[in-house]
Amino acid sequence: MCLLALAWKAHPRYTLILAGNRDERHARATAAAGFWDEAPEVLAGRDLEAGGTWLGLTAAGRYAVVTNYREGLNPAKAPRSRGALTADFLKSKITPEAYLHQIQSAAGQYGGFSLVVGDRDSLWYFANRGGAAPAPIAPGVHALSNHLLDTPWPKVQAAKSGLKLLLDTDTITSDALFRMLADRTPADHGLPDTGIGADLERRISSAFVQDPVYGTRCSTLLLMEERGSLRFAERRFDAAGTELETRQFQMGDG
Repeated sequence: MCLLALAWKAHPRYTLILAGNRDERHARATAAAGFWDEAPEVLAGRDLEAGGTWLGLTAAGRYAVVTNYREGLNPAKAPRSRGALTADFLKSKITPEAYLHQIQSAAGQYGGFSLVVGDRDSLWYFANRGGAAPAPIAPGVHALSNHLLDTPWPKVQAAKSGLKLLLDTDTITSDALFRMLADRTPADHGLPDTGIGADLERRISSAFVQDPVYGTRCSTLLLMEERGSLRFAERRFDAAGTELETRQFQMGDG
C-alpha cells in the first residue's frame, strides 16, 4: 500500500473506515482479493512473488495493512518480506499490541515499513524507522503513505481532508471512497525528498498513480460496522489505469 486513509471510532455507524491504494510495479505477479486456501479465515489479495499481502482481514474482525518506507531508488534488500508481517498477524490469535511488540525485536530484518494492525477493540501502529515503539492509534482520522503515520505529505493531507469531508457530511459510501482514491492530480508544492528525484516525487504524488511501469494496482475499502458486519471491496486496475474489476465481500450480520 502506498496510501491509506482511516477513520477510527470517528463515526456513529462505523468503528473503522479504511480506504487505500496499493502502488506497485505492474510486472509483479499478484492475486486478486479472495479467501486463502491454507488459511480460509483470511480474506486478502496476495503477492505471488513472496506470498504475503499488503492488506487483509478475517471474519473475526482482525485486519492489517503494511506500507513501504521510501528510501531512495535502490534500497538494500532485506532478508524478510514485509508482506509476511500482515499475513502472520491475520493468521494469529494474539492481540494487536502483543503482535507488534513481538515483531519489534526482529524489525531490522525487514525493509523499511509502517504497519497498522487491529481488531474490533484496538488499533495499533509500528514502523521500523523513526525510533518509536509500537503505539495505539488515537480515535480520529489518520493517513499514511511511504513514511510515518500522518507525515504531512500532500497526498496524505489530501486523503485526510477528503475523508473528514465525507465524515462531516455523513456521505460514507463505497462510491465516494473510491472516488477519493481515484484522484490523479499531482501535487505542485510541499513534496518530500525521499531520494528519488523531484520529477518522480511529483509523478507519484497523486492519490492514484498512473504509470506504465509502476502505479496503482488496486484500491481497497474496509468498513467495520458497530453492529458487527464487515464490508470489503477491492477494485483492480491495469497499467493504463483502466478498471479491470471490483470484488465485494460482506461478513457478519447487517
